[in-house]
Amino acid sequence: MNADTLERLIPDELHPEDQAAAATLRLHVERYEFAADHARGQRLLDIACGVGYGTRILADRRADAADVVGVDLSESVVRYAEERYGDDRVRYVCSDAMCFEDERGFDTVVSLETVEHVPDPVALFERLVGLVRSGGVLISSVPTTPSADLNPHHLHDFTEARFREMGAVHRLTEIASLGQEQRVPLAELFRGSRFKRGNLRPNLPAYYLANPSAFARRVVATLRFGLTHHYLTVVWQRPA
Repeated sequence: MNADTLERLIPDELHPEDQAAAATLRLHVERYEFAADHARGQRLLDIACGVGYGTRILADRRADAADVVGVDLSESVVRYAEERYGDDRVRYVCSDAMCFEDERGFDTVVSLETVEHVPDPVALFERLVGLVRSGGVLISSVPTTPSADLNPHHLHDFTEARFREMGAVHRLTEIASLGQEQRVPLAELFRGSRFKRGNLRPNLPAYYLANPSAFARRVVATLRFGLTHHYLTVVWQRPA
């Protein structure tokens, strides 16, 4: 469990001078608060919950929820989450998102910044939909500016239209959305521990040579948005 990676935020271990990590944490917390505002029902699921702070936000802001479950692939992360954020209503499970099952289903399924990480995001999204009870909600988010070129943990890039289409395919109704923007000043890009060069994709020129479409997406996004990351969180309702 490494707090210095692009993909693992541990609030208690953030360096006070790491402004990039602090800004990223603020965005994550804002997403979870938004998700909590639109959550419903007694059973809530947080897939790819990380160290569990977001799962606890969901539980704390939804006092009516009786069973709040966080799921993560890492055993060490789940142990940390249980010790730091667990209580009588909040529990954590170690499982791959593609393998996790629950026959009762959930009134709310939350999966933030997850689908861009897996080889088959369409299959994962379908699995998430399958965990939502009839009339329940799925709340998910992705980066909507290119990220796979710089971040070796990201396997896919999304646009807002492409992400929304994933919900439309399953006849989900969009009931709310949250757009976020994160500015990345050049002077701070490599200052924070999360943005050390060792955490970014190695040999980027070679990657662009092998993936010219990724380079084209980067050029277009930079011309359009400058040095900013954009994210979209969508709340979908499953048909009753």
